[in-house]
Amino acid sequence: MAAYTNIDDPSAHFQTALYTGTGSAHSIGNNGNSDLKPDWVWIKKRSASGNNSVFDSTRGVYKELVTNGTNAEATDVQLLTQFDTDGFTVGTNSGVNGSSATFVAWQWKANGGTTASNTVGDIDSVVQANTDAGFAIVTYTGNGSANQTIGHGLGAVPKMILFKNRSNSAYWYVYHVATGNDTMTYLNLTNGAQSLSSQFSTPTTTTFNVSNENSTFSGYNTSGDNYVAYVYANIKGFSNMGSYRGNQDSNGMMLYCSFRPAFVMIKKSSATGPWNIFDDRRGTESGTVGFNTDYLPTIQANAVTAEFSNVLQSIDILSNGFKIRTNQADINQVGQKYIYMAFAKHPFVTSGGVPTVAF
Repeated sequence: MAAYTNIDDPSAHFQTALYTGTGSAHSIGNNGNSDLKPDWVWIKKRSASGNNSVFDSTRGVYKELVTNGTNAEATDVQLLTQFDTDGFTVGTNSGVNGSSATFVAWQWKANGGTTASNTVGDIDSVVQANTDAGFAIVTYTGNGSANQTIGHGLGAVPKMILFKNRSNSAYWYVYHVATGNDTMTYLNLTNGAQSLSSQFSTPTTTTFNVSNENSTFSGYNTSGDNYVAYVYANIKGFSNMGSYRGNQDSNGMMLYCSFRPAFVMIKKSSATGPWNIFDDRRGTESGTVGFNTDYLPTIQANAVTAEFSNVLQSIDILSNGFKIRTNQADINQVGQKYIYMAFAKHPFVTSGGVPTVAF
């Protein structure tokens, strides 16, 4: 079992940075309780349309994937150019550093860029795992066969996995424990969860599995294609992958996470709806950031749309979770099922289960 030793300070594993582009290469620093050298960085332009661009230290600098499209991995030496000891450096590309544009960057720590070969499953993988925080970056090459297992190195059962074909245009596949086996949602689309017969079974503490090409959607095990998978487990005091049913009440349900969230992404899985992202750093109408505010501005992982904030009372961030504050269908339509992923600002309990002071 993984030793969860440092979740009393979630900022050692996840941080959000806000910055304004200059058009010239410059570094972006963090302001958490601990320095964070990120291994996965997700950048989105807030003030105008732009891609949701993701980078990781396994694939290396300059290499971009976009969550709002099917694009294969692209290389541009003016994108993210360095993973720094407490943040990262961007080049002159306007998608990550347009002059006077505002940006948000969500950052996760894996293993400081150090990878290991994993031969546990049917397909060998390269793994960069943070067992404390339940997050791993896994790369592998597809073999085109059905029901293949791949090692992830977490020592805990994954609850959510994002898959992307790096070699060719393809959808982002998303496995979530709440939608279950043989069911996928797509990070680049608004579609509800779709049944894919005999395509996926329950992950274990050592492996997840992939299958051969699906006839309708580009799959996650095409022979010879290179893939990346971002793999998450639920860790008390740091991360929670969960679900709820909408009730269309603007004074909606409270979702317990065991921590004060710094990041929440919500998707209606039972029908069409966007992937809405909230965090505790971006501004609000009242000027109070992230707690009982008038609204938290939304960014959509599946769209190039600029940040918007017309969903009043979307969610409240609480000391031990978040509360739905809207009857808007993307977040809280009666009877519909929603999946979410959340990461901590402050733990409500320590990694050992001891209550902490509420913030």
